[in-house]
Amino acid sequence: MTPITLALLIFAVMLVLMAARTPIAVAMFAAGTVGYVLQAGWLPLANFLNTQAFARFASYDLSVIPLFILMGNFATHGGISRALFQFAAAVMARFQGGLAMAAVMACAAFGAICGSSVATAATITQVALPELRKHGYGGRLATGTLAAGGTLGILIPPSVPLVIYAILTEQNIAKLFAAAMLPGLIAVLGYVVAIAIYVRLVPGQAPADGDADDRARAQGNAAALTWQALGGILPIGSVFLLVFGGIYAGLFTPTEGAAVGAAATFGAALLKREITWPGFKDSFLATAESSAMIFLIFLGADLMNSALALTQVPAQLAGLVQGWALPPLAVVAAILLFYVVLGAVMDELSMILLTIPIFFPVVMGLDFGLPAESVALWFGILVLMTVGFGLLAPPVGLNVYVVNRLAHDVPIAESYRGVLPFLAADTLRTLLLLAFPGISLWLVKYVG
Repeated sequence: MTPITLALLIFAVMLVLMAARTPIAVAMFAAGTVGYVLQAGWLPLANFLNTQAFARFASYDLSVIPLFILMGNFATHGGISRALFQFAAAVMARFQGGLAMAAVMACAAFGAICGSSVATAATITQVALPELRKHGYGGRLATGTLAAGGTLGILIPPSVPLVIYAILTEQNIAKLFAAAMLPGLIAVLGYVVAIAIYVRLVPGQAPADGDADDRARAQGNAAALTWQALGGILPIGSVFLLVFGGIYAGLFTPTEGAAVGAAATFGAALLKREITWPGFKDSFLATAESSAMIFLIFLGADLMNSALALTQVPAQLAGLVQGWALPPLAVVAAILLFYVVLGAVMDELSMILLTIPIFFPVVMGLDFGLPAESVALWFGILVLMTVGFGLLAPPVGLNVYVVNRLAHDVPIAESYRGVLPFLAADTLRTLLLLAFPGISLWLVKYVG
């Protein structure tokens, strides 16, 4: 069996198991086992498994993942999402489609203390969806906005997928967070513009002139309303400034910052007096469940990547691409298109864990006229932006499913139609970042 055939067999086993609804971690582990045994035998596999789990999980950097997840769970159970939406609604109510824009902004703010796309979508949906429907927003626009807004949970730091990318490629987490800041803000702006255009082109999906009561309040007493709402988000803003200000000021590392952020978010939840004892326990339980899922995917991806490495196909692929002498941007564009296709059957964490060990050496072997670290950071942001497609596009569209389940009266087809304007915004943003790497690298130069 040739190396190429064996590599295809490994992927085929994984896809067949996924089609049979096998958990992704188990599917990758089983596929890796098949590939490893066929090449090296059972005894080398046993030796590999004997040490791999400890070697992987002994990494100090991995502790940042459960800490950021815990931070997000404290925010979820502490009523922080409601305060964020109320403030954003107070600011945006005067605009047509303003409540939908406010939902996007609330998702962005919540993502800045969460790091999970699905958690952001589910949490903000529970607060914003009833308000959107009450004020006359169509189910298509309401669910599409919330599903797309949820992706901001991984686009705006802290981002769990970005942390995993940093660990896999041995990059500086703080610099990756800095590189994601401006693209994340561009994503928010793109979604707001998409809503503004959509509500004017598609009648019936939003109140024609905005909600009359909200507009009257916004115009008649905007300052008081905004300052009142602002008081509700001061604790959250303080947490964000504490965590990222401390990281970039050199007061603590990203891992220490995650611990500080989790403690500070818990303190903010206590100040709001909305977190309960059951909510406190659920925060730790949900963190344990999410972390266990991610770490199991790590193990499965490690075994599968080791099996692929034995075939030497990744190294051969890197050499082959360099031999073709294609324009470097064309190679990166092809990789991003592959991520879009792969996103139809895999979640973002699995994609990153499985493909980065293959594609990263290919990209680093190309000449972009940039320092190697800059290329690694830029490629990481492009990957982060692209895997978000899979959270919205069918047939998986995990965010769409999550939001649609909470909107019991909206057909799933309507929700998929609702995310189309946001997918268009995602496409334009990705093309912009691909053509102009400096956008992603602008803030990095200020990080020591």
